Amino acid sequence: MPNLSWESVINAPVPGSGTAYNTSTTLTDVTPAPQLTIPANFLQVGSVVKVTAWGTFANASTTPTLLLGVYYGGVAGTSLGNTGAVTTTSSASTLPWRLEFTFRVASVGSSGTIFGQGFVDLGTSLTAVTRIPIPNVALAAVTIDTTTAKALTIGAQWGTSAAGNTLQVLGVIIESMA
Repeated sequence: MPNLSWESVINAPVPGSGTAYNTSTTLTDVTPAPQLTIPANFLQVGSVVKVTAWGTFANASTTPTLLLGVYYGGVAGTSLGNTGAVTTTSSASTLPWRLEFTFRVASVGSSGTIFGQGFVDLGTSLTAVTRIPIPNVALAAVTIDTTTAKALTIGAQWGTSAAGNTLQVLGVIIESMA
């Protein structure tokens, strides 16, 4: 018998986009509401989750750094993978970005583990991007608690505060495969 699998979008369609994020140098949840909360014990060994998010960013005339990542338990929780601080194009004006991150559950429980990998395409112009791998460290197991409900979110952080530094999430799709 063939190996059967399925795929399903598990977050509710969000009409509209997230609030524009600017000036803050604190890691901030930029996920459009409502956030997806993964129920307790939903993740099983072998579960695969894919997160895709996209939007635009702009900055003042300087070249601030920007961090983008996927977080389990909100931005105060566990980073599943992020870009680290990446220098953006100077005087960026509504440039595109796209994040894709896929993880597989290796073990479950209060000290469950996942392995994940992905990328962020960060616009350098309206027609070109730089691809940044996530996580920005060597691939290794990430410990998560699968026994309690946790939000799966997108986080962003500017390196410097300036009124011209803005980022907006225009969409997020979270898919589950088994």
